[in-house]
Amino acid sequence: MRKFLFATAFAVLGLVCNAQIIYINDGGNTSSNSAQAFEYQKDITPALKHFETGKVRLLPSLFQQRFALNYNYMMSLSSDKLLQNFYFEAGIKKDNLIMVGGREQNLEDFHWGWESPMNQLRGHFLGHWLSAAAYIYASTGDMSVKAKADHIVSELALCQQKNGGRWCAPIPEKYLDLMVAGESIWSPQYTLHKTLMGLFDMYKAAGNRQALEILDKMADWYVDWTDRLVKAKKENMIYGGETSGMLEIWAEMYQETKDKKYLTLASRYGNPSVFQGLAKGEDALSREHANASIPWSHGAAKMYEATGNDYWKSLTEKFWKCAVHDRESFCTGGQNAGEHWIAPGQIADFTGENNQEHCTVYNMMRTADYLLRFTGKFEFSDYMETNLYNGILAQQHPKTGMIAYFLPMGAGYSKGGEKGWGTPTMDFYCCHGSLVQAQAKYAQIIYYQYDGGILTSQYIPSEGETEVNGRKVKISQNFAAQTWNKDPYMPRFRMIFKVEADGDGEFELKFRVPSWTVEKPTLTINSQNVDCQTKDGFIVVRRNWKNDEIVLEFKDRLYTKQLPGSDKYAVMDGPIVLAAKSDRQVVVKGKKDKPETFLSREIDQQYRLVRWTQSHYRTIGQDEPQVFVPLYEIGDEKYCIYLDFK
Repeated sequence: MRKFLFATAFAVLGLVCNAQIIYINDGGNTSSNSAQAFEYQKDITPALKHFETGKVRLLPSLFQQRFALNYNYMMSLSSDKLLQNFYFEAGIKKDNLIMVGGREQNLEDFHWGWESPMNQLRGHFLGHWLSAAAYIYASTGDMSVKAKADHIVSELALCQQKNGGRWCAPIPEKYLDLMVAGESIWSPQYTLHKTLMGLFDMYKAAGNRQALEILDKMADWYVDWTDRLVKAKKENMIYGGETSGMLEIWAEMYQETKDKKYLTLASRYGNPSVFQGLAKGEDALSREHANASIPWSHGAAKMYEATGNDYWKSLTEKFWKCAVHDRESFCTGGQNAGEHWIAPGQIADFTGENNQEHCTVYNMMRTADYLLRFTGKFEFSDYMETNLYNGILAQQHPKTGMIAYFLPMGAGYSKGGEKGWGTPTMDFYCCHGSLVQAQAKYAQIIYYQYDGGILTSQYIPSEGETEVNGRKVKISQNFAAQTWNKDPYMPRFRMIFKVEADGDGEFELKFRVPSWTVEKPTLTINSQNVDCQTKDGFIVVRRNWKNDEIVLEFKDRLYTKQLPGSDKYAVMDGPIVLAAKSDRQVVVKGKKDKPETFLSREIDQQYRLVRWTQSHYRTIGQDEPQVFVPLYEIGDEKYCIYLDFK
């Protein structure tokens, strides 16, 4: 109950925070060609595209382990409890969801925290769950998750029918009217967006047609609601309630259906103040709520895909510049504290307990994915790797699979910050939702296809299938087995690729060269050395691939990254942040730019047996010995990332 009270108190705090981040549409032009901004202009040819959904599967590895943790957790949740708030809103009675009765109420009878029936954000988690379930099914073909998700969609259709045929939500319609009237309502459009997103993913990735029908009817409700606001000259209120995800879902639906009502909705959500500031070249982000702003970049990117209007692409690129290039980041890739963007030049002042909200990590990776596909540029792929290891993996408990809402950058804290680790049924933070999605979508960011070739963006054991120049191609990758008895310091990133292709004709394989590698990569094809040339961050090999084996090796290294504006440094092992297991600030004697002067690698038989296990280190020559491990391995221990030096 104490956890429930805490969650409720945080909801009240959220009301206050939200008042600072509502985006206002000033009614000005969206762009110099605003009349065309929301109309189709041309088909675009992105530099890259994903492999077809369901054509990539994970192989045994750290990533498959974390995927399985997430899968098992998701399947453990009761469908009725996931739907509890939709049932309550629709007036559907379920005997196992009665809050008063002839027995003592048990906490296990309901989902609590942000999902409790008294919380204004209730029901948001189900949308995330549906999105994750759709992608789990797509990447595994698992019919048990498909059946569970299809059942939930059918129950949502029943709730929609009971609510009059359009409204399908876990909160009452009046929440939006109260919000327009100036009442403090906690982000109703955030909650609604998650349901719409989950339904769309169930249709697109899991083939559930009923999900699309529910979404389409809910869109009719939105058309009428925004019509009323436009007629009442209250267009600005459309942007109330952390609404940044809405532009993307309407653009998705327009691209999918070509129904003009979705362009109408997109136009009503398409000119937030953050776009106005970015268009003027201003810093539109500093001190703003981070996760209330990032989804706007997704909306702009999807509008570019749906309409071909370069204005939307330029907005996405300007967002990236403002978010990433114009401000510093932590060594993990995070850039926020207390859920807000840190202003340029101030990041050293904000290392504390509540850094790097998980939702922001996941959503910034989604922005990077859009821009990687638009441009094919190395920086977006490299950015995703840093955040993958030091955010997505690091903020999932390695044993329980639960979420760390925050990832502290200050010394001596535990993961989760002031919230601690989430629990299976008592919290359901926003980050709880982005966690289950992130852990379900590894397969989406590994391989990309372009005209005449395949790009390997992330080095994750997997196998994929596609067609290139009319040829059916299978590609797989895995870590090479560790030869502990011969070479205890063999690089972890020694990857073995296998390629099978039917027919004849040359095509390219492109491999990202990570920014952390210290030497020129080595490449063999069928045991023959190849002098690989790197261009723009990638190795490109063109040949008539048939049935070939490629060994690609990147020499990793220990190096340090300075906390900008301070004299503190973090230690990196390739793309991975190392953390000292310590309940205080760690001070070391050694050279700041040479970790080998104070760290020694542990040698253990397990590194031969489990090929994806990362190295551990111990300090040498120190007054207080310390153990350093990958940040993603830290569970309940307190830790220190940034070191002081004597």
